[in-house]
Amino acid sequence: MTPHAEGIPNSNSIPAVNRGCSSSFQLEEHPLDEISSIKVIVVGGGISGILAGILLPIKVPGLQLRILERNSDLGGVWHTNVYPGVKCDIPADVYQSTFAPSTAWTSNYPSGDEIQEYWKSLAMQYDVEKLINYNTSVERAQWCEKTATWKVYGSKGEETFEDEAHILITATGLFSTPVLPDIPGLKDFEGVVMHTGGWDPSFDAKGKRLAVIGNGSSGLQILPQLQKVAHQLDHYVRSRTWVAPSFGGDGKLTEKREAPPISTAEYIQYRKRMENMTFARYSILIKDQPMSQNAKFAFQKLMAERLGSRTDLLHAIVPDFSPNCRRLTPAPGYLEALAKDNVEYITTSITNATKTGLATQNGVHRDYDAIVCCTGSDTSFAPTFSILAREGFDLQQAWRSDGSIGFPDTYLGIAAPSVPNLFFILGPNSTGHPGPLIHTIETQIAHLAKVLRKVSMQRIRTITPTAAAAADFRAVCEAYFPRTVMSESCRSWYNGGVPGGRNMVSRVSYNSMTAGPSCPEIAFWPGSAWHANIVRRDPRWEDYEYTYQNPSGNRFAYFGNGWTLKDVEAAANPQDPPDFTSYLDVNSVTGSADLKMYHESWCEGWTGV
Repeated sequence: MTPHAEGIPNSNSIPAVNRGCSSSFQLEEHPLDEISSIKVIVVGGGISGILAGILLPIKVPGLQLRILERNSDLGGVWHTNVYPGVKCDIPADVYQSTFAPSTAWTSNYPSGDEIQEYWKSLAMQYDVEKLINYNTSVERAQWCEKTATWKVYGSKGEETFEDEAHILITATGLFSTPVLPDIPGLKDFEGVVMHTGGWDPSFDAKGKRLAVIGNGSSGLQILPQLQKVAHQLDHYVRSRTWVAPSFGGDGKLTEKREAPPISTAEYIQYRKRMENMTFARYSILIKDQPMSQNAKFAFQKLMAERLGSRTDLLHAIVPDFSPNCRRLTPAPGYLEALAKDNVEYITTSITNATKTGLATQNGVHRDYDAIVCCTGSDTSFAPTFSILAREGFDLQQAWRSDGSIGFPDTYLGIAAPSVPNLFFILGPNSTGHPGPLIHTIETQIAHLAKVLRKVSMQRIRTITPTAAAAADFRAVCEAYFPRTVMSESCRSWYNGGVPGGRNMVSRVSYNSMTAGPSCPEIAFWPGSAWHANIVRRDPRWEDYEYTYQNPSGNRFAYFGNGWTLKDVEAAANPQDPPDFTSYLDVNSVTGSADLKMYHESWCEGWTGV
């Protein structure tokens, strides 16, 4: 029912009160809280996309949501990474949703298959699959000023694809685009070349001569599996790395899972303990903090114990930089595998590939049956597709190292300055570290839900972060990161593979890296994970510029005609009006209400929500 129903006064029947002023503004004829639809496209069906598909429809009335996923199934990296040994390298109890956890994990560090199955089951439980377009590859998003919408173009199988939305959200993740090393002649190699991010499950490594390039997480995980079956395995590394103890730093690398808690109360305490441990280790990132200094000695001691008599390997592996300059990986079995007779650890730079193998800078050539590339993904943070904003500004091109900006320039890691109606999940400088990643994703989505509700309810046409707000955020980042161990001289996806550089630079030559800027700007939030959660709790609306759907541009046009839906219902049925007093309950009338949150629920009083 609308305010124009029979017997209900409308604004045209109420005499105007002349108090010496006049206005040409015309009220919009709708109740204030009449839900206005808002169409949103999320690009990416990994964990971020799944959580967006669960949380946003619940939190944003009137939402029309579509998720575009280029693969044939959900899961992101857990769908595409199927190499031997792939697993979650943090405990599964932390790597799951906070609102629908599993207590049935088979291991502390379960396989990639088990991780994917959990997230797929969550998507089914919350009916996310109906929102997803599979096999849909986005190639370009273009801003249309006339309609204030994003036009999204791509392909769906053999056909072209086109869609449109008020708001575009990228949730493509950081590890979605595998990158092969830029080794001259690699295409001429006549054996098998595979990246761990594009593993062929039919490949049989038994009895073969293998080159394994790279010692990031995938390299540390796959090497022990290949070592068991290979005739010879040569491990090529260009950077030293810390091999972490288990989660929590107790040195125990067992994957055996404790007996699951038998009651809800026990599980809550168990989960709280696990997640609190991730939040509580922030000081390990800060130079000269006791936890950071002690980590070096503790890690080196544990690595020495695991390598046994192979002190030569210990000296070759242990870095000069602090733990957490690079991402830490527990890597059960990695150090033990390096010490086996069929493994050689090679730190000499690769100069080129040949038809039969690899040559190194010292003139040695080695023949191989297969070259396994554990060389990571494109971690430039540039969008995976072209984003054409106002006046043809291409965000993808601008953020690349050779682009007009040269690094991803963001507002709080969630949006781009001067680009309207575009938001990111897990964007550059958005993620507090250390901390539970899934909780971080959930809170980022909750923040975006507040933005979407404002856009929808206030009938906002465009919402755009100001350049000044982004510049201030960037200044904070550049002042903060030199205090952390992440600014030390190591190659990491944290800094785009440039020692001491930004995490905002594109991947360049495998054997020669360009020098980074003098002041590092790293992937993470300029503060702890809890710090990020507090800042994101309440959006800073003053950091945005707005235009409005009403042609007058009046920011209060969304007030409508002065009615709310409850007012309409009460006028239609005055003998049995709706409940205006949801704030009155047993807690409020007995004096036991939680006043910290009293009158602050976003959905309090909304009709139909």
